[in-house]
Amino acid sequence: MRPPPIAFELRPQPQLPRADAARDETLGDLRFRALLSDQDWAALPPAIRRRFSRRLADGATIVYAGTVIETRMSRAGWWMAQAARPIGAPLPISSDGDVPSVVAVTEDMAGGGQVWTRLYARRAGFPQIIHSAKRFAGPTGLEEHVGFGIGMALTVHAVEAALIFRSAGYFVQLLGRRIALPRWLSPGALTVTHGELSDGWFNFTLELVHPRFGALIRQTAVFREAGT
Repeated sequence: MRPPPIAFELRPQPQLPRADAARDETLGDLRFRALLSDQDWAALPPAIRRRFSRRLADGATIVYAGTVIETRMSRAGWWMAQAARPIGAPLPISSDGDVPSVVAVTEDMAGGGQVWTRLYARRAGFPQIIHSAKRFAGPTGLEEHVGFGIGMALTVHAVEAALIFRSAGYFVQLLGRRIALPRWLSPGALTVTHGELSDGWFNFTLELVHPRFGALIRQTAVFREAGT
């Protein structure tokens, strides 16, 4: 007597994640995410969350190309920008508007953060190039270093669907020591706003306001990732 036939049930196989998707998951950068509450992070547009969640590995670089729309500088702001040129010219040195700009971001192998290189074309003279390193350290969890041991602590906020960075004190690192700059030596309160536009474009606004001299510098630019 033959045994009864065995019935096989064919079930769909679970779809495995693609190799590139798994790699993207592994390389997700949660360092900016950790500086905000869950509610604030969720309030940001998805494009901003993606932009600040990309970990750069193996020497990869993200390049953003765009235009400086406007740069306004008071007389005191212009003098402050010129005075900062010996430490790498971290502030706009001219009031040119409607000029091309390029920003490159890569991983900082030495400091464990990111290196930001900004190029601003000028109507006269060579383009201005600004180098800085964002490091996830210090009392606020984020610092920006501009060279010669000079840096500032930053706080991160989500306000009206924009990501905002605000200065929270300046310092100098000298001979292994960190020395806070007194308020009278501070260039003022720096605010950088990253807001989403449409079709992959985003705006960048830098504002520097001094407690005594008022508004010093305000620069507005728009960018989009190159090749998109």
